[in-house]
Parts: sequence; structure tokens; C-alpha cells
Amino acid sequence: MRPNAPTAIQRDGRTLLLAMDHGLEHGPTDFEPVPDTVDPETVFDVATHDAVTALAVGKGVAETYYPSYEDDVALVAKLNGATNLRLGEPVSPKNMTVDYAAELGADAVGYTLYPGSNHEPEMFEEFRAVQERAREYDLPVVLWSYPRGQGVKNDTKADVIAYAARIALELGADVTKIKHPGSREAMAWATRAAGEVDVLVSGGSKTDERAFLETVRSTLDAGGTGLAVGRNVWQREDPERMLDALERVVFEDDTPDAALRGAVA
Repeated sequence: MRPNAPTAIQRDGRTLLLAMDHGLEHGPTDFEPVPDTVDPETVFDVATHDAVTALAVGKGVAETYYPSYEDDVALVAKLNGATNLRLGEPVSPKNMTVDYAAELGADAVGYTLYPGSNHEPEMFEEFRAVQERAREYDLPVVLWSYPRGQGVKNDTKADVIAYAARIALELGADVTKIKHPGSREAMAWATRAAGEVDVLVSGGSKTDERAFLETVRSTLDAGGTGLAVGRNVWQREDPERMLDALERVVFEDDTPDAALRGAVA
């Protein structure tokens, strides 16, 4: 796709990727705060909000639910994932091919990589095959770049986050999802390290509304192009209000305070 990718999952050059790969990665416990969200249709309905530019889900959810929403939701097909039940070095097995994602109508593909894990070599090789096959379909590639494992002492350290962003560039991703390193200056260094790769901040665990919006605002001010968010939207009793606020911050460049004032109550 590069350069000037990926318009298929963007609006006005920015991305708000709603993620729902939590059922595999964390188990049903992530849906307990708002029990209705254990039904994927609930989150697909949330994803039809104008602020959402794409929804990231895995194979089974995409097969079962996406056909009913393909006219209203852009799909990022998550090609790999792992449970939190196993012990040992982080690894994320591939469970869907690029070919099958394209058959499902995906607008982009996503892949989680754990640089620093002892399984890094095979994950790099697997990602190489994913990236090259995606190029044949002209599908943007979103890389969840999460340094973890014995080689990583602090996965939120500024230099580690910048390294994660740079890895996305070096391996040929179009978009990368990284953690926030704690300051706008550190995020600016990470976005510079990523070159032409679009940088999305990870939404992480549900937190205070204003603090969350401040993180998004600082990412955009630092050169990021948006966010990938799950729990900070669909774990709320009123996800539409949060999406209204995010729309103002991401696409209208509002401050968090102005966005919250303008969001639907």
C-alpha cells in the first residue's frame, strides 16, 4: 500500500479503530462490566457510529456477524491472537490467512507482534508472509507492535515504544498500534521513528473520560493519526457519548473539555 495508505480505514486522514478481539485475548471477563457486550452484535452496532472508521475482530466473529454489517462497518480482519491462559514467552498464533480475510470482505488486515519474545523470529517470518500477501490484495496492514518477553524490562519506556514504532516501518506495516509512552514528547519521538507509518495509540483499560481523551489529544498533537480503542468505548454505559467526544477530538481537533461539553448526554 505505501505510500499514502490506508484510506480504506480512514476519515480525513485519521483513524478511529474500534477493537473487539478481547474475547480471545482476555476472555469474557472484559464484557462483564456491560454484559450486553458479550454479544458481538452490540459492539457492531456501536461501530456504526460516524466516528468509527473501522472495526477489528477475529475470524469467527467476522464470519458470523460481519455479513450483516458490511455496508456500515469497515473490517480490519485480525489474523492472529492468543489467550491469556498459557504460560511462557509471548506468542500470537495465526488463525486466519490473508486470502480468507479478503474473501470475507476485509478492508485491512491486522497482526500482533511481540518484539523481544523468544518467539520473535518465527513471528517476524509469519508477518513477512502476511505483509507480502496483503500487498497482492492491496490491503493495508495494521501491526499491533507490543514489545514483550524476556528481552523487555519495561514495555512502556519511551525508547521501547519508539522501537516498537520503528519496527513497524522496518517490517513494512502501513499502520501501527502502540502504547502511549507517557508524554507528548516521547510520543512525538515514536511517531518520527515510524516514518510514513500511521501511528495509532492503544486505548488500553477503561479509565477516566477526560484522562483518556487527553491521551488521544496528545497523540494527535505528537503526529499520531488516531487510536485503536475497545474497552474505553464499549465498556461504558453510554458508548455513544464517548464516541461523540472522540469524534470532536479526532476529527474536529477539539480539546477534551470542549469535546465532553459537546458530547450527547
